[in-house]
Amino acid sequence: MSADASSSTDKFSKVPPRTADLTETWAFLSPSVDHIMTNLEAGLTFSNYIYLYTAVYNYCMCAKPDANRAADLYHKLTEYFTIHFVPLKQAAASLQDEELLRCYAAEWTRYTTGANYLNGLFTFLNRDWVKRERDEGKKHIYQVSTLALAQWKSQFFVHIQKDNAKLAGAVLRLIERQRNGDVIDQSLVKKVALSFVSLGLDNTDPNKECLDVYREHFETPFIQATELYYKKESEAFLAENTVSEYLKKAEERLREEEDRVERYLHTKTRKELIAKCEDVLIRQHGQLMQDSFQKLLDYDQDEDLQRMYALLVRIPDGLEPLRKRFEGHVKQAGLSAVSKIAGEGVAIDSLDPKVYVDALLEVHRKNSETVTRSFKSEAGFAASLDKACREFVNRNGATGSSSTKSPELIAKHADMLLRKTNKMAEEEDLEGALNRVMILFKYLEDKDVFQTFYTTKLSKRLIHGVSASDEAEASMISKLKEAGGFEYTNKLQRMFTDMSLSKDLTDSFKERMEQNHADMEINFSIIVLGTNFWPLNPPNHDFTIPIEIISTYERFQKYYQSKHSGRKLTWLWNYSKNELRTNYLNQKYILMTSAYQMSVLVQYNRHDTLSMDELVAATAISQDILSQVLALLVKAKILVNDEKDQYDLNPGFKSKKIRVNLNQPIKAEVKAESSDVLKAVDEDRKYVIQATIVRIMKARKTMKNQALIQEAISQISQRFAPKIPDIKKAIDTLLEKEYMERVHGQKDTFAYVA
Repeated sequence: MSADASSSTDKFSKVPPRTADLTETWAFLSPSVDHIMTNLEAGLTFSNYIYLYTAVYNYCMCAKPDANRAADLYHKLTEYFTIHFVPLKQAAASLQDEELLRCYAAEWTRYTTGANYLNGLFTFLNRDWVKRERDEGKKHIYQVSTLALAQWKSQFFVHIQKDNAKLAGAVLRLIERQRNGDVIDQSLVKKVALSFVSLGLDNTDPNKECLDVYREHFETPFIQATELYYKKESEAFLAENTVSEYLKKAEERLREEEDRVERYLHTKTRKELIAKCEDVLIRQHGQLMQDSFQKLLDYDQDEDLQRMYALLVRIPDGLEPLRKRFEGHVKQAGLSAVSKIAGEGVAIDSLDPKVYVDALLEVHRKNSETVTRSFKSEAGFAASLDKACREFVNRNGATGSSSTKSPELIAKHADMLLRKTNKMAEEEDLEGALNRVMILFKYLEDKDVFQTFYTTKLSKRLIHGVSASDEAEASMISKLKEAGGFEYTNKLQRMFTDMSLSKDLTDSFKERMEQNHADMEINFSIIVLGTNFWPLNPPNHDFTIPIEIISTYERFQKYYQSKHSGRKLTWLWNYSKNELRTNYLNQKYILMTSAYQMSVLVQYNRHDTLSMDELVAATAISQDILSQVLALLVKAKILVNDEKDQYDLNPGFKSKKIRVNLNQPIKAEVKAESSDVLKAVDEDRKYVIQATIVRIMKARKTMKNQALIQEAISQISQRFAPKIPDIKKAIDTLLEKEYMERVHGQKDTFAYVA
């Protein structure tokens, strides 16, 4: 051990006794306290630290305890801190900006480190006297480490800040330099800013974080400076740049401020700082952004749309104007798309359902992608998309004033997809196409019209055997059931049941005929349809069954009655089809015909030429239908019509195909189908409205007229958009039928009649 170290140890080892007074004890402690606070980096041995600790302990634990002894020591320490700051204040007085901050930060680090050592040295004072004083309510008495902070604040910090907020101003100017693009010492800003946090003292609980000093001296002026800076910058930037460029700038500035909080500010500054930046950078220029929104949509500027969304979502009601504009944009896009395909010179009835559906779907696809990609699938934009689609899907240039045209065209498109003639290469392609149909189905207001058309088309596919596959049909029904409920698809599922039962019935009938009528040459199959489930009507004219099939007809009638006594069969000749073999030509052909075509052609087994009147008499088909049937046969060159109203069998008929399909729909049947469907829809609606009203009244017992109408609209609108006059008419009908009655003495009030 060197002589200096030995003499130092000897000096510290002469610890004053317990009887020593304040002068003697402080004379021993004072040099060491100053060493710790000003020159700690020179070191302090553990043994010397123990000597100092013992001196404090001995003084506080005098043989004759005196509370004033501890208080005197506490005040001596306070006096030391006051003197300690005199040279610091003198040094800081001549410094400015970054030099001041570096001096302040270095002194802060040295001072707080020394204060922590002193706190340990005066542990007994803290634990005994300070605790007792604070317990007695003297909240201005602190532990030594807190006392040191209180002294720094009152003796040094406040002194500097009195000079035109010199310290905080230096920090703010350094931050502004960084905002202007300069590289700064961020650790310096962090050390100074967080010292403001440490100087906040809660007298009731000194250990609790208190941000009063930080907020008063730094955060408040910092937020104000931020507002002024960005207000000036944003206005100048927008005067020289486009909104698209500004969106990038604002996004970048917000990201920088988020990063600033993370790097060197207190985390609780974030909320107010970002709120102020959002106000200045976004809200104050919100109108300008909103005005440019349409242009971004028109030119598909997805990145800019994403930025605009990300910015405006930050402010209250910032997105609502965009949602309304987006809704208008989508609606106009839908109307324009339909107008292009249903323009001048295009008859609405001749509009290709596929072209129509594809046009609607393309508008939905494009804008749905925009919602997903640019607006993060936000619920408000999704609702705007749905609202716009619901509008243009139901009312557009192709529908005119009709609310039934769109459901009809979409149902016809679904019918084409589910036919064998559809060219979809893979099952996945068909499934995807059906899913896209369901997108439009969701937007239909008159879902009952779609249902009726779809049911009619399904019935045709089933009875003519032209469905693409049972799997595809089942898949579509499952989708409709999920979207419309069990009742919506109940009839559809019963139709498949009838088809299955009919196959079994045909097989058992053939088996019986083989046993009893081996001479039966006609290959016969039957489909028996439940009247309540199939939207098919028998012909509204007579039909004479040809003698060639009369025996088979009668045998089946008899067979069916034997199995199902009491049931009545109504034959749908207008949906039946046949195959005829030609025996009068060198080449044998198979002619695929309707029942009406067959009834005409078999007349030529007994005649070479027949007039219109003779054919009407022989078949009992009305002349307007028969003339169209004959026109098809003449067009196919099976018959020739050289003389007016005279039809001859063509002996020179030739065809490249052995199987010749003559069974084409006639115009009268096509027109009648749409008319019949719409009539059926109107009839069904009457009963749906009545049933809904009865259900409501049964649950509520009594209701006012207006409330009943509104509740009926609410429940029925899932299937179609009911008209108020129709609801009123249904109410009158139910009053007549005594399902409900007017309440005596109460105007416009109805009661349910059990």
